[in-house]
Amino acid sequence: MFQLPFPLRDVTADTGAKDLGDLPEWDLTDLYTSPDAPELQADLDWLEQECAAFAADYEGKLADLDAAGLLECVQRNEKISTKAGRVMSYAGLRYYQMTVDADRAKFMSDCQEAITNFTTPLVFYSLELNRIDDDKLAAMQAENADLARYKPVFDRTRAMKPYQLSDELEKFLHDLSVTADAWEKLFDETIAGLGFEVDGEPYNIEGTLNFLTEQDRSKREAAARELATVFGANIKTFARVHNTLAKEKEVVDRWRTMPTAQTARHLSNDVEPEVVEALRDAVVKAYPKLSHRYYELKRKWLGLDRMQVWDRNAPLPMESTKVVDWEAATNTVMEAYNAFDPRMGEIADPFFTKGWIDAGVKPGKAPGAFAHPTVTEVHPYVMLNYLGKPRDVMTLAHELGHGVHQVLAAEQGEMLSSTPLTLAETASVFGEMLTFRKMLEKAETKEERKILLAGKVEDMINTVVRQIAFYDFECKLHAARREGELTPDDINDLWMSVQAESLGDSFDFMEGYETFWAYIPHFVHSPFYVYAYAFGDGLVNALYAVYEENPEGFQDKYFDLLKAGGSKHHKELLAPFGLDASDPTFWDKGLSMISGMIDELEAMED
Repeated sequence: MFQLPFPLRDVTADTGAKDLGDLPEWDLTDLYTSPDAPELQADLDWLEQECAAFAADYEGKLADLDAAGLLECVQRNEKISTKAGRVMSYAGLRYYQMTVDADRAKFMSDCQEAITNFTTPLVFYSLELNRIDDDKLAAMQAENADLARYKPVFDRTRAMKPYQLSDELEKFLHDLSVTADAWEKLFDETIAGLGFEVDGEPYNIEGTLNFLTEQDRSKREAAARELATVFGANIKTFARVHNTLAKEKEVVDRWRTMPTAQTARHLSNDVEPEVVEALRDAVVKAYPKLSHRYYELKRKWLGLDRMQVWDRNAPLPMESTKVVDWEAATNTVMEAYNAFDPRMGEIADPFFTKGWIDAGVKPGKAPGAFAHPTVTEVHPYVMLNYLGKPRDVMTLAHELGHGVHQVLAAEQGEMLSSTPLTLAETASVFGEMLTFRKMLEKAETKEERKILLAGKVEDMINTVVRQIAFYDFECKLHAARREGELTPDDINDLWMSVQAESLGDSFDFMEGYETFWAYIPHFVHSPFYVYAYAFGDGLVNALYAVYEENPEGFQDKYFDLLKAGGSKHHKELLAPFGLDASDPTFWDKGLSMISGMIDELEAMED
């Protein structure tokens, strides 16, 4: 399956009616020149032959290899991953540009099926790797420094050892994976194909969600009610997708004897369950001093007796309806990146000049935003749905941060470049923070400062509070599905059970809001991923505090962290900054930064 390193980010865009300047589009020719390019076919042919040769050379023999032989085996496997990743990156990126195009969907499916078939004989690789004796593997790594580089890969692979099935069952699951992909594709195509009507005009989901950030309250309400109507009309499809994927996960987890539904995510992200639970508990405990307190402030600013869900992301009354064209957005982000360190600006520049960003909203294009690293021998691509909101500038800063991280980590090679969840959102959220601080620096009036602070607090609440509420919803959803089939109303009830708790007493919830779980792509594409955003925000707040307190030498340590990719554990990477995510008090530091901004906003009321 085409795997995004991060699920489509839940962002809002607009209808595309504004003059935003020359919005860039992807040039995918650095991957392949076309779907029928001879180079693409040659890579598929190579994959078919090399996978068969790899299996013939190594199946049943890994335990007998010496250090040099195991190194050659690992590097051949890495090359296979690179070729397959290149093909699927091209097919997937083309598909996300136009998800309703049948030819693009077929091309991606055909590529996926071909690669699944080619790589099925390789299932033995990780299984046999896990059967090598611990002492023998350690001795081989001690003997061969090049092999020792792959220790983090071995460690993550061997973490799955207790949950490994028989070779035959693992091959069966590998082959069956394309059926799960079909359910995800059904979700994507359904979302992209939804039509909405607001004030007599047709919109896609991006344009409709955007109205929730409009100054005009009647427009916000009309959009919210239309979203509820359309989601309600399609709710059986969304419930079927969630039921099927959650049941499939339950079956696989049960066969693997995974202790919880979340275990697989924690393992794949190289993060200890207790660290995630400490984060979750700290955020939930902080709801009253964060979201509850902020939304009560916002209720007063808006002059309302009660907030409605369509007021959550409303602009402040004193906020102008500002449109930021593409050039201004580019300059803002690049100025912030360069001010931090010119090296960061240098890495970011080709994204704007070489066709590495696809920015505009187009019919059939996937909603949201992401940065995809493709493979380490090429470069990342960033997708946006940019329509000139100040928040869209922050989304650009966020995704560009991912892109910079991916460029720097690429020097680790295919197997070690991918950053586990614990640090996956670090560079993206840090990029946002740099951009925000640069804009705050330039604020000329108290009112402008207030608008910027409020916007940042809202973004952080959406990143921390909202995503932990999402995580709790997923935990409840998967636990309930293990007891039996869930009706749409069952899922709706689970959704509402976390909303009031996280948003606070200032809100009323309109009829139909209970269906708003339906459009969130994270739940479908990457179960339990959502806590990554809260993890990243808390981590960056702590990092930024270190930067402010002692900027001397910070940039070099920060670049070393990004360059490490997935080659080190979060404890080792954060140690140079004097930080430790496993410390129960760690998360309070990050949450205190948000609370401090709310303190400043409250003080402005006096």
